Amino acid sequence: MAPIDVLVASRREEASRYHKNLSVQRDLRLQIVSDTRDALNILSDKDSHVDVLVIENQLGGVFELITELRNTYPRLFIILIDDDADFGLPGLADEISTDPFSNDDLLKRITRLMSDRQLETLRADSLPAVREFAKRLRKAVGESGKQQAAVAACKDLNYDYVSFYRLESLEPLQIPLKAQEGPNAIQAIAPKQASPDDLISWVAKNGQSRIAAPEDEPNYPLVKKFRMGAVACVPVIFGTTRYGVLVACRDRPGTITQENVLMLELVSAQLGAAVSKEIVN
Repeated sequence: MAPIDVLVASRREEASRYHKNLSVQRDLRLQIVSDTRDALNILSDKDSHVDVLVIENQLGGVFELITELRNTYPRLFIILIDDDADFGLPGLADEISTDPFSNDDLLKRITRLMSDRQLETLRADSLPAVREFAKRLRKAVGESGKQQAAVAACKDLNYDYVSFYRLESLEPLQIPLKAQEGPNAIQAIAPKQASPDDLISWVAKNGQSRIAAPEDEPNYPLVKKFRMGAVACVPVIFGTTRYGVLVACRDRPGTITQENVLMLELVSAQLGAAVSKEIVN
């Protein structure tokens, strides 16, 4: 299994127990904070990657925080540590542990969630839409042709505007627009280059998918300026190389879900594999 990046937000007096319990797992990379603000800073940092957030209910305001995180980081797994699980709200955390250190309960939940994600991807990979996109990719000619095929495939998933930005350099920042599909008026005003503080750059550097509404930061200019209502940005990666970012927008706010992001990630994975062969050849 690939390394798992885990962020624990716990009371300071419990930090050593989490470290002792989780650091024995060789494939797990651990960060521990004692304040939810520190957790938010790490999650929003484009130099940081987090697969699983473990958070104690005792920190306060956790249910509201989980709701916010669920909307912003749709592919982040969240495990709530709650001694009173009877009032744990369903549908917020992915898992609830009442006794994280008994029989390696927390470690088992982390491992199971990551394993389920691999199975989820395999199941979704057999969906007709994904198979059809694979055919379109094979027919597309050249690197730019495959980029345009990916954008068109995402547009067919009921998005109003889709674009692809090619990561050419982070220092200096060069992430130009390479392909787009959508209304001509939107295409004309879409940013032709990512900026250091926008969502495209964040995803390109962090390597993690993210959703944004108009009030969120960082953001995509079309959404920030209310020309679109919601955006999902998904990294395109092959091997250890970050190739670019798929940007998919909808007119209506709040209409992009975790399942939608999964489909975009499947398209991005196939695009990454296809262009890697194109670049090698």
